[in-house]
Amino acid sequence: MELVLAEIKDAPIIHKVMIQAFQEYETATPPSNALSETVESIEQGIQAGEQAFIGYMEREPVAMVRFKLSTQGIYFFRLSVIPERQGQGLAKVLLAKLEQFALTNGKTISQCKVRLNVPRNIKLYRSLGYAVTNKEMAENRNGISLAIVTMEKRLTNEGEFI
Repeated sequence: MELVLAEIKDAPIIHKVMIQAFQEYETATPPSNALSETVESIEQGIQAGEQAFIGYMEREPVAMVRFKLSTQGIYFFRLSVIPERQGQGLAKVLLAKLEQFALTNGKTISQCKVRLNVPRNIKLYRSLGYAVTNKEMAENRNGISLAIVTMEKRLTNEGEFI
């Protein structure tokens, strides 16, 4: 998979991959906020400092991850792999690239938030060295509460957790 750091003109690609990947959560309670995002909201995020990597296979976009850099860390969200490519290790490749990007930019913590009711995502992140550091009830944009866990990994120059 070829990974490219996205530009604002790539917002439609980011949106398309995200919507395909998050479609399975359309009937979740509550549905994922990702499904209500628009190309314009992604463009606004990029203008406000968000970044993204897009993964291509045979020139077709198949995966992406959005992220923000903070003082000491990187926070990623909306990690997306299109349904036909899930289970092939693409999320792991994206996260390895993301963690290397963080280290290159002097960041030592990688962090994300995950719905507690999506155990396969928690399992994926745990298998890559992430640990649950916080559990909370959060309200989505529609005011519906859901259980969220924060997962975190300390990064070293070797890309391993401490």
